[in-house]
Amino acid sequence: MSVSCRYAAQSCARQLRTTAARTPLRTSSAVALQRRYNSTETSPKISAIVDQISQLTLLETADLVASLKSRLNIPDLPVGGFAAAAAPAAAPAAVEEAEDAAPAAAEKTLFSVKLMAFDAGAKPKVIKEVKNLLGLSLVDSKKFVESAPKLMKESVPKDEAEKIVATMKELGATVVME
Repeated sequence: MSVSCRYAAQSCARQLRTTAARTPLRTSSAVALQRRYNSTETSPKISAIVDQISQLTLLETADLVASLKSRLNIPDLPVGGFAAAAAPAAAPAAVEEAEDAAPAAAEKTLFSVKLMAFDAGAKPKVIKEVKNLLGLSLVDSKKFVESAPKLMKESVPKDEAEKIVATMKELGATVVME
């Protein structure tokens, strides 16, 4: 902070301190401000509610929370911390078990597209297409193509994967859907 800004801030603070010391706070906003910072003063209605809630059992408290969420339309949001991180990690495992239990005749909808090889003459075209598909820089695209076989995209819908395979085959690359 520059010297002039620091001086201005100090003089404003000094003036506020001296003004506050001379004049007592009597405005409604000052009273509300004092009430907000004075946590011991609460309305009798709030005190009664707090007393009633503190006497509830754990199950009754859970029912109360569920009732309030439904009445006030509050969505269930995970709370941060280790417990929240562990819960989503457990959910995919349950989903995978459910998928294993599903019939094997179910058609696969998501595929991985893998660049296996390419024609040497078509290398510049393949590099440009990889650059466009993956959003890489030209240098990174060249390194990617030269390091074939390499996975291009994962979890791609079937129609998009077939489109990528067709485009790359037209250019002279060998691409596999897995």
